[in-house]
Amino acid sequence: MTETTRRQFISRSALLASSAALTARASLAANNTVRIAILGLHGRGAQLANEFIQCKNTRIAALCDVDERTIPPVQEKVEKATGARPKAETDFRRLLEGDQIDALVVAAPDHWHAIAAIWACQAGKDVYVEKPASHDLTEGRLMVKAARKYGRVVQIGTQRRSATAIQNAMKFLHDGEIGPLHMARAWIVSQRPNIGHAEPEPVPDGVNYDLWLGPGPKRPFDENHFHYKWHWFWDYGTGECGNNGIHALDMARWGIQGGFAKRVCAGGAKHFFDDDQQTPDTQIAVLEYDDATVTWEHRTWNPAGFEGHSFGVTFYGEQGRLTTDGSGWKAYDNGGNLLEEQEASGGNHYQNFIDCVISRQRPNAEIEIGHQSTSMCHLANIAYRTRLNLAFDAETQRFTGPGADEANQLIWREYREPFVLTEDV
Repeated sequence: MTETTRRQFISRSALLASSAALTARASLAANNTVRIAILGLHGRGAQLANEFIQCKNTRIAALCDVDERTIPPVQEKVEKATGARPKAETDFRRLLEGDQIDALVVAAPDHWHAIAAIWACQAGKDVYVEKPASHDLTEGRLMVKAARKYGRVVQIGTQRRSATAIQNAMKFLHDGEIGPLHMARAWIVSQRPNIGHAEPEPVPDGVNYDLWLGPGPKRPFDENHFHYKWHWFWDYGTGECGNNGIHALDMARWGIQGGFAKRVCAGGAKHFFDDDQQTPDTQIAVLEYDDATVTWEHRTWNPAGFEGHSFGVTFYGEQGRLTTDGSGWKAYDNGGNLLEEQEASGGNHYQNFIDCVISRQRPNAEIEIGHQSTSMCHLANIAYRTRLNLAFDAETQRFTGPGADEANQLIWREYREPFVLTEDV
């Protein structure tokens, strides 16, 4: 497409959004089929295609990736399963024009989540956006603002919100079965590979690298700043805390029924890997709430976990504890006696999104829920990067007190034209 400035795009989108939304509602009313486009097909996007193929009232109408090499395999998979071959696109902005889709599924890198979701809302589309909700704190707040302003259904990909067993675990906690909760411990451990040191190289054929960079700074292409490995660089990702920590921290916040943390500190380092990664391979963070404390820990070089799990959350109440690995759970009293347990069972996060697009109800991991949980990752990373013990104000969603000026420099990013967000969404 020709170069589109942010102002031109929003102006055009504002004119189209109302008519597109009306057309979409008419389409849904006529056949109860939600036409989706999936953005980002390397890894998670291909997995999401598998999930949405199985959803009722759903048609995968388009597949999009700046790396055109990733599109045909997913096209073929969808066509084989459904009999219909989705449209191929390399620039998702074209898919937001007119009424060819009802919803955008965003599985692009973290630095694209907010822009793609907000532009989709402005174009009258509903959004399923992968975790973490945003690349930084301010983007998350603006995503909530856009969803409300344009009346869009926006679901974040913290799928345990729709898991029946985890819902039952939360009810068990909220019913006070182990008493008032005062602490939750969340963790993930693994043995990730060393990514080595990469040198600049030519952009591969079929890759629109400038569009991949999007709002990020201009830099030469290398494989360590591209598929999946982008997670480990602050300009594009949010480290292991945002990559996998969001799932555990979301459950932790859900369990303690907290909103935004009021204080955070963190430590750790890149102790193990000698490679290009910027984000820590070892991190511990402490987030304080009014009545409870949440801790986060990750190690990407040693697989020894807690409570027999490499990933999980343990909730500590006055009368016992509950541990979940994100699928099933077990609760014990303070004497170590088993109180209750449940294996993984039921729930479909993707169908929940589709059903809510049709019903216009808010989904299980609605964007405000996703933003609050993602904020835990951002706070942990900012505390790690600044080495400060920080106070956070939930009302303004800014840091206050000692160290606030330095920390607030990291709640929003500088954007590269034309991939820009402002407060005026």
